[in-house]
Amino acid sequence: MRSRPVGFLLSALAGAALAFGGTAAASATPTSAPGSAPTGNVGTADACYTWGGNLQEGSSGEAVRQLQIRVAGYPGTGNQIAIDGVFGPATKAAVQRFQAAYGLAADGIAGAQTFSKIYALQDDDCTPVNFTYAELNRCNSDWSGGKVSAATARANALVTMWKLQAMRHAMGDRPITVNGGFRSVSCNSAVGGAANSRHMYGHAADLGAGSQGFCGLAQAARNHGFTEILGPGYPGHNDHTHVAGGSGRFWSAPSCGI
Repeated sequence: MRSRPVGFLLSALAGAALAFGGTAAASATPTSAPGSAPTGNVGTADACYTWGGNLQEGSSGEAVRQLQIRVAGYPGTGNQIAIDGVFGPATKAAVQRFQAAYGLAADGIAGAQTFSKIYALQDDDCTPVNFTYAELNRCNSDWSGGKVSAATARANALVTMWKLQAMRHAMGDRPITVNGGFRSVSCNSAVGGAANSRHMYGHAADLGAGSQGFCGLAQAARNHGFTEILGPGYPGHNDHTHVAGGSGRFWSAPSCGI
């Protein structure tokens, strides 16, 4: 696990742009965000993003969107929550699963304890502590050349990382090996990727077997917001497990019973 400074916010991170899909990236702010429906102090400021009050069903705005990114890996089997800034039933259920996973009161209200756990799980660049942007991009340094803007590809990769963090925790906090993620069109072509590969959108990651095994990873991915899962038994995927978000759903790892 990478070390993470704790304590008070020293300065806002410039350029901590977060977005999902086609939504324009928004800079993280070190104070409560508009639309957060604050109802009380939620504790120590955080160098990535600080929530200004409780969030619950009916809340909306940037603070909710930031929360949705962090709980994207808890949508329930076969599901994916929208990163849209609207705290509806699906977001509430995801918050409850996140809370239960970490031994918190699973009331679906994101308050001080929930945010404290999130603060402990994220680094100053808003990535989860066990994953990095570098792991999710072995193609180029600026996230350019894909099927979406560089900012959107990077933001999609951030959501992917939070899904992987949830999956890692569910599998006993054993390390997950990420062999690659985002690809530009040229990088995708060079490795023989599919013409419509979700790698070019920043949604995808290819995973090494690690201690979990390819099938273990493919099976677990079903519970953590991945709409595309390809693994052993699917052509070209006997040596890795591919997971991705995005629209539609296609799971195929026949050797793993998927």
